[in-house]
Amino acid sequence: MYNISIILLSISAITIALVFAAHFLPSRNLDLEKASPYECGFDPLNSARVPFSFRFFLVAILFLLFDLEIALLFPLPQALFIYNPSSVLLFSSLFLIILLIGLIFEWTQGGLDWAE
Repeated sequence: MYNISIILLSISAITIALVFAAHFLPSRNLDLEKASPYECGFDPLNSARVPFSFRFFLVAILFLLFDLEIALLFPLPQALFIYNPSSVLLFSSLFLIILLIGLIFEWTQGGLDWAE
């Protein structure tokens, strides 16, 4: 019980110290540009029915896809010690090759070019 209270007290102290440091340490030089609201490249004060590029969503989906790859490969070092290392390396290499083929396909199709 004593150890848990020390851990909780330490966590609380670190959290409070970080909150105070984040509040008091940064300089607050706000100008008109920094104080204006900004949402995903759109001006929130204009009409919401302004057409926008589909490429924004394509790049966001591609980012999520390749970011998910990190989450799927995260248990790889532990799996190398628990299971048969050759099968783990085979499946992870196959997974990375499929992702690499997808990346090359998107690159050649121009899916990663932000400007048209």
